[in-house]
Amino acid sequence: MGTHDGAVAVVTGASRGIGLGIARRLVDEGARVVVTGRKPEPLADAVEQLGGPGRALGVAGNAADEAHQDEVLAAARETFGGLDLLVNNTGINPVYGPMVDTDLAAARKIMEVNVLAAFSWTQKAVKAGLGGGAQRPGAVVNVASIAGLGATGSIGWYAVSKAALIHLTVELGYQLGPEVRVNAVAPAVVKTRFAEALYADREDAVAAAYPMKRLGVPEDVAGAVSFLLSRDASWITGQTLVVDGGVTLGGAL
Repeated sequence: MGTHDGAVAVVTGASRGIGLGIARRLVDEGARVVVTGRKPEPLADAVEQLGGPGRALGVAGNAADEAHQDEVLAAARETFGGLDLLVNNTGINPVYGPMVDTDLAAARKIMEVNVLAAFSWTQKAVKAGLGGGAQRPGAVVNVASIAGLGATGSIGWYAVSKAALIHLTVELGYQLGPEVRVNAVAPAVVKTRFAEALYADREDAVAAAYPMKRLGVPEDVAGAVSFLLSRDASWITGQTLVVDGGVTLGGAL
């Protein structure tokens, strides 16, 4: 019997990277998943990797678009009969460097995608009946970052957005129990296209700062997310689980 047998999940930003890793773990543990992404072709490839129709459904669109959110949640109900689990994984970081040089339009976009979209997805999912009430709570996991736990220097506004996402998790966890649990994960550098700029051509040097002496892979985050979504975490809400290979133990971000 799988950990998530019979559950229906939505995973945003799941055409590749961490999102796809999470979706794959949930399918392997018995869930049916609706995955989202901006581009139809990579999303279709992801659905095939997840077992195709019957196990997974892809709905392309902009994660911050409320009409897209409504479409996805309706598809989960119509195709799989409901919604039990939500993973807010979509995130962007188009700016690097000193915050005083950060373009305000880019800063607004980061907050829109990294924070407001997760808030909207959760609002809509709860109002649509996420989970089965106090006897079978719905569960939400927000994919934050260790960047939200302290100063980073080069990705400051991204860090601000992830700090906001972590506190959003706290507030929603406090307000939505017992019918819905809300938690977050805060990964360090995970080997994905999204994070490649942080380790490209110097992976060994970056990994040397980690007590585990390696960077993360999507499966590391997927396991943590699966646990927080599962009944084994039924007395955990409003928390952020750091998944970082130990790098923050020495104060590094």
